[in-house]
Amino acid sequence: MNRTFRRVLLGCALLAVFAVGIVVGQNKFGQPKSVLHVVLVKWKADSTPEARQKAIDGIKDMAASVPGIKNVWLKATRIQAPSETLKYDAAFGIEFESAAAAEAYAKSPAHEKWYAIYTPVREESRSYQLTN
Repeated sequence: MNRTFRRVLLGCALLAVFAVGIVVGQNKFGQPKSVLHVVLVKWKADSTPEARQKAIDGIKDMAASVPGIKNVWLKATRIQAPSETLKYDAAFGIEFESAAAAEAYAKSPAHEKWYAIYTPVREESRSYQLTN
């Protein structure tokens, strides 16, 4: 092989390594068809920390009983208040495999059982559902 051919070959190899680095380094994301149910909660002032935790822990028990729940998120790491008068204390999320599963959850006996634990300590809540 002559020297020029080796340089061209080396240049092509370096270009290939660079191109692979770009492809591998790209941010990849998905757009699942599942439904994400996100709830912001303001606890009643007279509710105890134990009762609040029981309500949050009850989400896990409910999720184990309701078909179509894929994942739950129970620890809020940041809650931005829209105003000084409207501050939320907690947040949780539930991922459903489909819109039908989210609809069935709202009518399920397990949801009603959990709701009986949750509503006595909840002053107010806002819920949102997201999907693609």
